[in-house]
Amino acid sequence: MKSMTNLISVQDLRVSFRMSKTYTAEAVKGVSFDIPANSTVALVGESGSGKSVTAMSIMRLLPENAIVGAGSKVIYGGRDLLTAPIEDLRALRGKDISVVFQDPMSSLNPVFTVGEQIAEVLRIHMGMNPRQALDRALELMTEVGIPNPKQRLNAYPHELSGGQQQRVMIAIAIACEPKLLIADEPTTALDVTVQRQITDLIAKLQEKHHMSVLFISHDLGLVGEISDQVIVMRHGQVRETGDVHTIFNNAKDSYTQALIACRPKLDDRPKRLPVIDDFVNGRPIETEQRVSLPAVGAPLVKVDGLRKDYKLKKGLFGHTIFQAVKNADFTLHKGRTLGVVGESGSGKTTVGMMLTRLTDATSGSIMFEGKDLTNLNADQMRPYRSRIQIIFQNPYASLNPRFTIAQILMEPMRIHKIGKDEDERARMALTLLEKVGLPREAFGKYPHEFSGGQRQRIAIARCLSMKPEIIVCDESVSALDVSVQATVLNLLLDLQQEFGLSYVFISHDLAVVKYMADDILVMSQGEVVERGLAEDIYRNPQHAYTKQLLAAIPKGLAGRVEA
Repeated sequence: MKSMTNLISVQDLRVSFRMSKTYTAEAVKGVSFDIPANSTVALVGESGSGKSVTAMSIMRLLPENAIVGAGSKVIYGGRDLLTAPIEDLRALRGKDISVVFQDPMSSLNPVFTVGEQIAEVLRIHMGMNPRQALDRALELMTEVGIPNPKQRLNAYPHELSGGQQQRVMIAIAIACEPKLLIADEPTTALDVTVQRQITDLIAKLQEKHHMSVLFISHDLGLVGEISDQVIVMRHGQVRETGDVHTIFNNAKDSYTQALIACRPKLDDRPKRLPVIDDFVNGRPIETEQRVSLPAVGAPLVKVDGLRKDYKLKKGLFGHTIFQAVKNADFTLHKGRTLGVVGESGSGKTTVGMMLTRLTDATSGSIMFEGKDLTNLNADQMRPYRSRIQIIFQNPYASLNPRFTIAQILMEPMRIHKIGKDEDERARMALTLLEKVGLPREAFGKYPHEFSGGQRQRIAIARCLSMKPEIIVCDESVSALDVSVQATVLNLLLDLQQEFGLSYVFISHDLAVVKYMADDILVMSQGEVVERGLAEDIYRNPQHAYTKQLLAAIPKGLAGRVEA
């Protein structure tokens, strides 16, 4: 039985940020909640909801332009952490209260070994000598499940995978056996199988060390599996709180209901995914199921024996060959979506890059309208580039920050001589903005003035400016909140229906791929290990790796293992 004694009490927390001499933005607006001892509390909401600001306020790790409102309190051990002397806070940070951040690579020091970084916490807070600290660091690395911990003790962060880096961050965080672990989106950047390992690890450590966990996430499927209490935030305010069963089975707030419904489900494939506005505005939810177009006639693209080798330096003069993709075969029919799934390093992005000829294949063929694209030179390939486009993963990095949206949309048209003059190109660009659901006012603005979801819409509009027949979507919704993700997926389906587009949809998120794809390739270590119709693979996977990927998908309460 979990204790209901409160470890932390957040009372009327208000946080603003000074943006200029005359303007402040209110990020957290009177938030109150408790974190009971020996329990996991989930703080859920979209980007900009204030959940990370709320969590960082507990440790007073806010930037210098933050203003904490009068009357705000964070009570721990009978005292208010918001007014405690900084020396007291330094003693608490890392010892009583620890944090695991979203991006381990930016949190770990690249010039120190991971063993040294774990040992440093133990020397500062526990008074251990260097030898004792390293011995304990080895024990901690073993506890968090890092393979070959003795060898990894002397490794630098860049020598570890993303999942292993996050395990090191967890080892640092639990080194002093804290009473509260704040996990701020600790699995967002990780593959579904690694995500499963990290959440299982946090749950196991919470149980073993009897600590409390404040788990911050935008994914309610994940939250349902590990949390005891759920706090839903939007626009800096708490919209709903309750135990995990109440929130999932009987959510009262329309925003909470929307967050639960937005994520694609394995057993449901409606024509449109529900979005936040549907629930907030009381619109009817689509129940009619989507039916795939049949694969008729000759395939639009036929790929045979596609292979990509990289020559890697080894020693002073030697080298070794790394096979990123090993003899991949597949077909793509008009109007259909081919899902390509696998973990990081499986070769799925390399396949997409070879298909668009942004990377040259080592061997194999890509047949498109009777032409082998792998044999074409740059001039011969130019007409095909407009017909096969790509949407990249990061909407923040894929748009030129110095170009207006007008320039971003019109430049490719100019290069490929689409439209007879600038006026016609401008009209076409405005029409495309309307197609992707952005206002005409966006035309003269710059990328930094838009949210991540809006930027991805701009990237989609840029692709459409080329009038393509095939679009490669390379993890194009993985950086988005679940509600924004649903909006973009609906847009992609609308565009596919209107223009007869074919998609190669690359992702490690199998729930999203199940919703989008008609056919699926499963890739592991550069090889296609399973292929077939999406429904067949999800209903009856044949390969052990496919079964492992499917088992790792967050399932909310359905995937919960009660103690």
